[in-house]
Amino acid sequence: MLKDMIKTALVAGALAISAGQVAAAADITLRATANSNENDEDYDGLVVFKNYIENASNGAIAVEIFMGTQICATGEECLQGIADGTIDVYMSTSGGAAGLFPYLQILDLPYLMNDDRVAEEVLSGPFTTELRDLALADSGETIRLMTIGNTGGWRNFANTEHTIKTPADMKGMKLRTVPAELPQELVRALGASPTPIAWPELFTSLQTGVVQGTANGITDIMNMKFTDAGLKFITLDRHSYMAAFWWMSNERFQSLSEEQKAIVADAFYALQQATFASPKRKEIAAYEGFLKAGGEIYVPSEAEKAEFKAAVEPVFEWFKSSVPGGEDIFARFTAAVEEAEATVNEQRAVEIAN
Repeated sequence: MLKDMIKTALVAGALAISAGQVAAAADITLRATANSNENDEDYDGLVVFKNYIENASNGAIAVEIFMGTQICATGEECLQGIADGTIDVYMSTSGGAAGLFPYLQILDLPYLMNDDRVAEEVLSGPFTTELRDLALADSGETIRLMTIGNTGGWRNFANTEHTIKTPADMKGMKLRTVPAELPQELVRALGASPTPIAWPELFTSLQTGVVQGTANGITDIMNMKFTDAGLKFITLDRHSYMAAFWWMSNERFQSLSEEQKAIVADAFYALQQATFASPKRKEIAAYEGFLKAGGEIYVPSEAEKAEFKAAVEPVFEWFKSSVPGGEDIFARFTAAVEEAEATVNEQRAVEIAN
């Protein structure tokens, strides 16, 4: 009966009602948040997470979803909530967590992963476990990395001015970045001027010319209606995978029984798979909407991609020398990418044989 009520509420989209109904009977209630909205991949992942846990635990564990800034507004604030146990589950980007865990910026390094299959293989493998161990140690065993998914597909350069074919086309352009250092170093390496701007302020900044461009996925661009602010040109260079880091209070996790831990771990796996899939579906309509709004899409040639890759080499050296433990984490990550590429190539060979 209870599971039927949960399923009905989820199908209808009445998550607030279902959360209240389950919480009344649940032994444990997990408070989960992401600083985005219900159009985002993060929300898709949380709906799957909630549904899995509440069904698998037969209602003993409930999940309350808080989207946006209802219970915390910044990465630093939300991660503090995870550390002190006032928040149970939180999703951050690498930029949102870089203040505490600067090595997470490794996933923002450009052009190291080529496609979704490789990225998903890397993030489903031992490299994520290595990052979990580092974050636990650096947070005094309070902040636990549960999984890494996706939030928005791949970052591409988009702007209001003209088509970008090579780094020369970016010279002098003001590009919005997050406050983290690595994205700013990347923009400088490509000849543009980095301008840190908060996400809610980006629409107005594009509209008024404070910045001429940004690096985002197409679903974020269309969800935020940046075409209405004058964003017209996208270059599909796919320079970095938009990783979503899903955190849990380690104290809360350790308080669970072994059976409950397994349910939560499996729920995070389901969440990860949902966020891997969601951008692939949503970007179809997003690109169509971008073109209908008068946008122009450019795919760089192999020679042009080579120019971008050559231009960003200094960013790798910056990471290895400026981020504590940067050289080691860079070596671990590139090794994980090489191993993933080999695995994917083997799988692909089997799939196309005969």
